[in-house]
Amino acid sequence: MASITVIIPAYNEERSIAKVVAAIPANLISEVIVVNNNSTDHTAAVAQAAGATVLHEPKPGYGHACLKGIAYAASKPTHERADIIVFLDGDFSDYPGEMPVVLEPILAGEADMVIGSRVLGNRERGALLPQQLFGNWLATKLLRWLYGVTYTDLGPFRAIKLDTLLALDMQDKTYGWTVEMQAKAAKKSMRSVEVPVSYRKRIGVSKVSGTVKGSVMAGYKIILTIFKYR
Repeated sequence: MASITVIIPAYNEERSIAKVVAAIPANLISEVIVVNNNSTDHTAAVAQAAGATVLHEPKPGYGHACLKGIAYAASKPTHERADIIVFLDGDFSDYPGEMPVVLEPILAGEADMVIGSRVLGNRERGALLPQQLFGNWLATKLLRWLYGVTYTDLGPFRAIKLDTLLALDMQDKTYGWTVEMQAKAAKKSMRSVEVPVSYRKRIGVSKVSGTVKGSVMAGYKIILTIFKYR
């Protein structure tokens, strides 16, 4: 049976992180890693109490947190290393209980990477803000035009084989993380599929889409990343 590790970047998610960890199907997962990304609240303590392995990444940025989690997972002895890495957010907007759906194409030998599409799935009204919907539409159109791949979303809920992930040599430290993964996978002709996933309003205010500055910065970085790797 494949060994599966979950990586959750978390910045000031003390109200939601325990719910996320508790909702992960325990029978599927070897380890849950919460990367505390310079939080100023009790995210780390709450995550640890919920049973997660807690890492600390003082450099702010989604990509910084993800890279910290990957480095930890990859540093383990071969017989303890995960076969598959699952990423999801710490704000309880994703549905961790849908993890079997996200994992199935990899476990069936049909894909190396799976993106959970919030656009294709059922989502709570208002869960994706207009700027997120437009940003997804634009980014996925550019990916199709420039890389020849069809996506509907840059969703954070995704699964990828660890060896595949390491081969991508991920570099982005902030907002371009998800699109970098998809662009590089396309360049390397890796097998990638989307599956519908559910989505709800997050607990708390988004640090990206919840502010004008965050939305503009994220949009700029995503588009820059798409062209950078082309």
